[in-house]
Amino acid sequence: MKRYLILIASVAMQMCLGATYSWSVYVQPLKDSTGLLQGPVQLPFTLFYFAFPLTMIFSGQLLPRLGPRICAVGGGLLFGCGWVVAGWGSDHFLFTMLGIGLMAGIGVGFAYIVPIATCIRWFPDRKGLVTGVAVAGFGGGAALVSQIGAWLMAVHEATPFATFQILGIAFMVLVGGAGLCMQYPPDAHMGKTPVLSPRRIISQRGFRILYLAMGSGLAAGFAVNANLKELFTGVSPTAGVTAVGLFALANAAGRISWGWLFDRLGGRNMVCANLLCQALVLFLAPWMLVSSWGLLLFAGLTGFNYGGVLVLYASSVAHIWGSAALGQVYGLLFSANVPAALAPVLAGLLFDTTGSFTPALCLIALLIVAAAVLFMRSPRERAPSSTVQKEAR
Repeated sequence: MKRYLILIASVAMQMCLGATYSWSVYVQPLKDSTGLLQGPVQLPFTLFYFAFPLTMIFSGQLLPRLGPRICAVGGGLLFGCGWVVAGWGSDHFLFTMLGIGLMAGIGVGFAYIVPIATCIRWFPDRKGLVTGVAVAGFGGGAALVSQIGAWLMAVHEATPFATFQILGIAFMVLVGGAGLCMQYPPDAHMGKTPVLSPRRIISQRGFRILYLAMGSGLAAGFAVNANLKELFTGVSPTAGVTAVGLFALANAAGRISWGWLFDRLGGRNMVCANLLCQALVLFLAPWMLVSSWGLLLFAGLTGFNYGGVLVLYASSVAHIWGSAALGQVYGLLFSANVPAALAPVLAGLLFDTTGSFTPALCLIALLIVAAAVLFMRSPRERAPSSTVQKEAR
């Protein structure tokens, strides 16, 4: 039963860590409280999105040295403290930027990889499914926290800054408590966790192809999600909000579904299928985005495929490099979020120039197809064990 308790703790931890993705709930109250415009109010979220993946580059290297419990508890406490510090934004908005943007981003960067690396070791025969379940909590948590935050501000008339502090205290308790449960199974055959140098990892062609594939998949999800309500100009406000919610629900469902398929049909097949499915949907965008129902279908399909990105590559890393090296390799791979985060901006610039999102979506689709072709032509080999042993020494 111990591994199932760890899985439950992992989901609870990820649900808290995904809270920053509920940021849209606080945008208007923050604008009303501070008098700031739309752009400045988005800075904490933007800073978070850079701090989170960049921190994972280093946290993945520290995980073998510090162990899962220290990384999880330390990251969770820093994440919660960040939200508490953000509550001081009533004095100056800089505190909110530093708290939720920098401190919480670094905290999530340390804690996010722990449930994935831990659960994969406890469920070696279900790598895809348990990864999907764990990271589905990250998306589902945003939906739950957004409701709690909205309830505190609407029913109890709490300011957004007071809401940040209430949630921050809860995050410290919940993530810290769940982090105490994080430990690896006592499997003697796994031996000492190898320490791989980033240079050695990046030098491998398979890693670079995975980086391109993951980056292109993330770029598609980011570009669609950030501009979803504007993809179809005739959409009603209600349908636009529904599309955003549908994308989030499909994202969570996709994480579990693609993970389940990974275990049964093979990681290589599922990565290619995920890429080609997303490219097909993007190519069909001009024929789908002509009605509100088409927008909802487009949101559901792209969200479902995007959910697979957050599962398939972590599971593939565990399959190719071994579960023991997951934190280090996936920590580097996850930095693909940084260049992918530019996709919404570039899509917006193309829209300003052409008056349509079709060129941007087609360019991203072409990038995805190129990544899929390179991935399919790459050698079907696991990373040699001698490489891991050499790096460990």
